Amino acid sequence: MKKKLVVIVAAVLVLAGGGGGAWWWMKRAPVEAKEPPLEARGLVSFEPFLVNLADEGGNRYLKVTLGLVLPSVEDAKHVEETAVVLSRLRSDILELLTEQSSTQLVSAEGKQALKAAIKTRLSGALEHKEVVDVLFSEFVVQF
Repeated sequence: MKKKLVVIVAAVLVLAGGGGGAWWWMKRAPVEAKEPPLEARGLVSFEPFLVNLADEGGNRYLKVTLGLVLPSVEDAKHVEETAVVLSRLRSDILELLTEQSSTQLVSAEGKQALKAAIKTRLSGALEHKEVVDVLFSEFVVQF
């Protein structure tokens, strides 16, 4: 009788431990976030930027038209309807563009680095929002 009781108690402890371990493992395992489709994201478009580049002599310029992809349509609408936020973003982009040189921007790596810099700077300027991507629709470097 005592032997049966010990076996039953041991079995209950093993099952409870296994259940608790499984619960802990499932809670601990990261859940992959499903990325929203492109249709659910928002786009903030800007008028073309025309800036002098930081080249020696100051005789080179960049003309670029770009858009910012934000996580949702609502986020993009909020940015577009808030003049101060939109002006702040445009100012930050202008400052960043004027720091560039033509030799940096003519390579694919230079364009990717510029996209990353814009994304980082503007994500910092947007409270509680992230710039998902930067899209160029026009990119001309004058030599």
